[in-house]
Amino acid sequence: MDKIKVIHDAVAHTLTVWLDDPGMEHVCEETADEVVLMKDAHGRIIGFEVLHYRPADAVEGLAVETVVRTGGE
Repeated sequence: MDKIKVIHDAVAHTLTVWLDDPGMEHVCEETADEVVLMKDAHGRIIGFEVLHYRPADAVEGLAVETVVRTGGE
């Protein structure tokens, strides 16, 4: 898997997560839960954006947990 890009925009209150190259974005689709799905030309989800995102506490920054699993798990 390639790198995942996470962008927290504290001014616009959004959290954007790219699972693939943002340049491949072809269409966006907003869900009923105020999440925007970014898709490539084949309809594959390559990212998503959470609207009205505000961290649970006032700590500056964003904590991200990474879990890496190998094929044997």
